[in-house]
Amino acid sequence: MKFQVMELLFGKNTPKQMIPKVTLLAVFAILVFTVTPLSYPLFRYSSSSSYLKKNSDKASSAFDDLNQFSQSLPSTSVKKCDIFSGEWVPNPKAPYYTNKTCWAIHEHQNCMKYGRPDSEFMKWRWKPNGCDLPVFNPFQFLELVRGKSLAFVGDSVGRNQMQSMICLLSRAEWPIDVSLTRDDYFMRWKYPSYNFTMASFWTPHLVRSHEGAKGPSQTGLYSLYLDEPDEKWITQIQDFDYIILNGGHWFTRSMVFYENQKLVGCHYCLLENVPDLTMYYGYRKAFRTAFRAINNLENFKGITYLRTFSPSHFENGLWNQGGNCVRTKPFRSNETQLEGLNLEFYMIQLEEFKVAEKEARKKGLRLRLLDTTQATLLRPDGHPSRFGHWPNENVTLYNDCVHWCLPGPIDTWSDFLLEMLKMEGVRSAQEKKLHFRTN
Repeated sequence: MKFQVMELLFGKNTPKQMIPKVTLLAVFAILVFTVTPLSYPLFRYSSSSSYLKKNSDKASSAFDDLNQFSQSLPSTSVKKCDIFSGEWVPNPKAPYYTNKTCWAIHEHQNCMKYGRPDSEFMKWRWKPNGCDLPVFNPFQFLELVRGKSLAFVGDSVGRNQMQSMICLLSRAEWPIDVSLTRDDYFMRWKYPSYNFTMASFWTPHLVRSHEGAKGPSQTGLYSLYLDEPDEKWITQIQDFDYIILNGGHWFTRSMVFYENQKLVGCHYCLLENVPDLTMYYGYRKAFRTAFRAINNLENFKGITYLRTFSPSHFENGLWNQGGNCVRTKPFRSNETQLEGLNLEFYMIQLEEFKVAEKEARKKGLRLRLLDTTQATLLRPDGHPSRFGHWPNENVTLYNDCVHWCLPGPIDTWSDFLLEMLKMEGVRSAQEKKLHFRTN
């Protein structure tokens, strides 16, 4: 299975003599960055906490091999390659941190702490078809984002991704908490040696929403104002250099939809005289509103990444009907395919992205596709299932086949992001050249 969307972002190749000097300089700079990874001892942060020193023997051994491993992988930065289409291959050097060396892992995703018996799910890396994807290098990443800021905007899977990145970056530096609130849903972390800030903005529907009375399902009935972006994030992200936007699983719940302050329909609300427009209507409108709001920000000059839908892997029942995820190995790409809800959500994202990316280009803005869906689809083995709490705890929790164990498959999302950052110089030069030739 292969998702072809990158043609939205690249122009056709041109003869060598037509490439402006700025493009050649950008290619040379990125080659230097990629082929010669930054030396770990040179940049190792001297004040890594005693917490890390006490518990990091195994992770340290893996990370000591990472520089050599990264050097052996050629960069995809200067050649066209769909890094999002490929297979999972064994990586005995992983993981590059453990639940004992990283305090940032959410309890419900701390699978090894809560007794998951197997560990092979942590020992894979993503191999694109036709090229290689270097394993995440925390020192390269922090150098590339020096003096910049990154916002994760979306649901708890986005927070899951941020916590993965904190763990991966921990070998370079631990962040300090610079949050503006004590609300765990809106955290800010700063890496002082690099003047880099990371923040999370929890907005499960992307648009303004609130939970009302109990709905026909086991969750509340949510009111979504589909033409109003959630002010909790849209009023805060204008000065960020990078935004990673995501959303999905909350749209399966019972919802009523408002547009222009008027009730227009719902998803599984069972209210009299209220048409059921389905979850897909709300999902499409929410992303359309989010993209439009970002494109209309007056002073935003950053890059927005759409991190595509992360499929769940419930088998033998729905999430609230005994469904579980007990596999211990990845799928091969010919063993499964996107279908049903996963396919619909993914296609809606691509369609809305295409429209929004075109509008963004007209305004000189950059919208990129962080297409993690195929790689994620192939990892039914990476979820916490029941290993997010102690078996004897008096809690009402379902098997979690939505979020991801840490360490685990979504550490690869940082591999993707770093490679995209390294490609950005070449891509921006290509787009400027195309814009110049068409005007």
